[in-house]
Amino acid sequence: MNPEKDFAPLTPNIVRALNDKLYEKRKVAALEIEKLVREFVAQNNTVQIKHVIQTLSQEFALSQHPHSRKGGLIGLAACSIALGKDSGLYLKELIEPVLTCFNDADSRLRYYACEALYNIVKVARGAVLPHFNVLFDGLSKLAADPDPNVKSGSELLDRLLKDIVTESNKFDLVGFIPLLRERIYSNNQYARQFIISWILVLESVPDINLLDYLPEILDGLFQILGDNGKEIRKMCEVVLGEFLKEIKKNPSSVKFAEMANILVIHCQTTDDLIQLTAMCWMREFIQLAGRVMLPYSSGILTAVLPCLAYDDRKKSIKEVANVCNQSLMKLVTPEDDEPDEPKPVVQRQAEPNPEDSLAKQQGTASGGPDGSCDSSFSSSISVFTPASTDRAPVTLHLDGIVQVLNCHLSDMAIGMMTRIAVLKWLYHLYIKTPRKMFRHTDSLFPILLQTLSDESDEVILKDLEVLAEIASSPAGQTDDAGPLDGPDLRVSHSELQVPTPGRTNLLNTSGTKGLECSPSTPTMNSYFYKFMINLLKRFSSERKLLEVRGAFIIRQLCLLLNAENIFHSMADILLREEDLKFASTMVHTLNTILLTSTELFQLRNQLKDLKTLESQNLFCCLYRSWCHNPVTTVSLCFLTQNYRHAYDLIQKFGDLEVTVDFLTEVDKLVQLIECPIFTYLRLQLLDVKNNPYLIKALYGLLMLLPQSSAFQLLSHRLQCVPNPELLQTEDSPQAAPKSQKADSPSIDYAELLQHFEKVQKKHLEVRHQRSGRGDHLDRRVVL
Repeated sequence: MNPEKDFAPLTPNIVRALNDKLYEKRKVAALEIEKLVREFVAQNNTVQIKHVIQTLSQEFALSQHPHSRKGGLIGLAACSIALGKDSGLYLKELIEPVLTCFNDADSRLRYYACEALYNIVKVARGAVLPHFNVLFDGLSKLAADPDPNVKSGSELLDRLLKDIVTESNKFDLVGFIPLLRERIYSNNQYARQFIISWILVLESVPDINLLDYLPEILDGLFQILGDNGKEIRKMCEVVLGEFLKEIKKNPSSVKFAEMANILVIHCQTTDDLIQLTAMCWMREFIQLAGRVMLPYSSGILTAVLPCLAYDDRKKSIKEVANVCNQSLMKLVTPEDDEPDEPKPVVQRQAEPNPEDSLAKQQGTASGGPDGSCDSSFSSSISVFTPASTDRAPVTLHLDGIVQVLNCHLSDMAIGMMTRIAVLKWLYHLYIKTPRKMFRHTDSLFPILLQTLSDESDEVILKDLEVLAEIASSPAGQTDDAGPLDGPDLRVSHSELQVPTPGRTNLLNTSGTKGLECSPSTPTMNSYFYKFMINLLKRFSSERKLLEVRGAFIIRQLCLLLNAENIFHSMADILLREEDLKFASTMVHTLNTILLTSTELFQLRNQLKDLKTLESQNLFCCLYRSWCHNPVTTVSLCFLTQNYRHAYDLIQKFGDLEVTVDFLTEVDKLVQLIECPIFTYLRLQLLDVKNNPYLIKALYGLLMLLPQSSAFQLLSHRLQCVPNPELLQTEDSPQAAPKSQKADSPSIDYAELLQHFEKVQKKHLEVRHQRSGRGDHLDRRVVL
């Protein structure tokens, strides 16, 4: 510093002392400056006051010499003390040079700067509030200062500033929020603690409504919640807890929609505390905001569904996620199925872009969402669909929701409970919004069929409920159910109708009208037949599924849908099945279900007597497909009490290729005859006169069997038949038993027998072709 330079009105002694390295001498100079400024205040000499402050600022506080800077700082503090209440007129000039020294490399000088600013603020009190942002900015830097003395000094200044803000009603919250939003993303531990402490203070001031600006800082708060320091995490928990309490008290003033995406992102984080807290907030948002959250359903589901599969280590998160899921589901009502009103192009352009909204939130967060669906999924579809909260009513858009559900259901690594929840959602949507949901059925159908291979029975049950609802909902009734899955599966339903009186032949037409239609019933729609086709195709391509779960699936479908239609449609399809081995296996499976399942009790009773045209039609339909398996055909005749036709069929068995598999099925039929289902048949053996063909048919089975346990069982049963001499029958019409169906004008049994022979001949040809290729094991039995 130039000693000859004029620093008036500062005297040379003051200047010399301000530049001294000793603090005591600088302090004496400060007292002299205070005395001098007081005189100027008394004289109302503002020019000289400004000159003194400018000199102390430019020539000392901003000097290159460290001792001069220290002198300038203590001098500026002395000026503030001398000015008293008038210091507010000169705060900008007093504060700026002090704040500049906050960045000084010398920690002692930073401490003196902190001390000087403390004195300035203490005198000015509320007058410093217009300069709050620059003070806050400076303090946030000192909060992370490595020197403990500087930190201690900054804490004193921080407490003073908090007291001033708390007692004042002139705090500019609007001007402060942008700075707070910027600083809240600091990664420094002490800076974060400083930010949290200030948010707590502002939240406690009655005149400051920080809740209005919560969307600006909520993401940052969740970032801080993930800090490594336990104390900071605890402080942040307290802050978020206070905000949530206030939200519950004043839900009408909360900007739920603006914070929904923030919560969705943090509900997907790997940090347990952040995820649990965000999920708790989401739960409250859904319950408080109601349908306002509906436009964000797809995003919420993306976050919530994976949590439902958590184990006991994350039990709390799982429980809250379950409440969120249930609460969100309840928001969907039948009113959401109303057709969307067409919107003008201009209005659509004015709506917020959900991807922009998500990108904005992710830009401020550390990393992307940690959901079950990969990032390519999140970026390629509109996961979040925010709508203006000012517009009423809220419209439910299913596109994003269905895509999220489809994504989770397609992910084979997803947990069982999540898959069940997805299926419950689909079922709920088909119940509440069927018309909208049927627009997505074609995309959902393949994955729903694939889910039938799931390892969990509960998942399969829920999946079948969805498929059954699709197949039976009136909303799915269309003129055209869409193309079937190949010409080999196209069946003429005109071949399956019971003829009206006057027609003499049944199942003898070959028209192709009605290929796309399901069996005629008021409870099924155009998707029903397509479902049956695809289900059989899946059984055909995945034989293990048929063996392990086939009966379970069909039985459940019989409970959920009309059993008669299920068997009728499957018989239709199998009638044209080209894979004869599969057709035989499938017929055997259906026959076992028909004869043994409690779910089919009513259908068995319907077939037992064939008293109605409907039952006769069903019998003829089943018979034609049952012909793929000779033994099951006989069992169907036993069930329907067509004993004479059963006897005629068994007579044809002599022309068939008798294999081990064939004899095994005969053995099983004998075992089945001993079951409760055929109690009526066994009792009819007492009426020898009216049931000769039943006894002949059973003797025919006995003659087919080798000397085995089944042979002994059936032989013992036939030995119990009274008066064997009455087995002789006459061919006269008078001897025809009352119970025979052969005299019925509705069924042409000769034509059915011809059909049986035709099918068996086809099976024989296929077996011989396989044998010729060397890929078929000849399991014929040499008798």
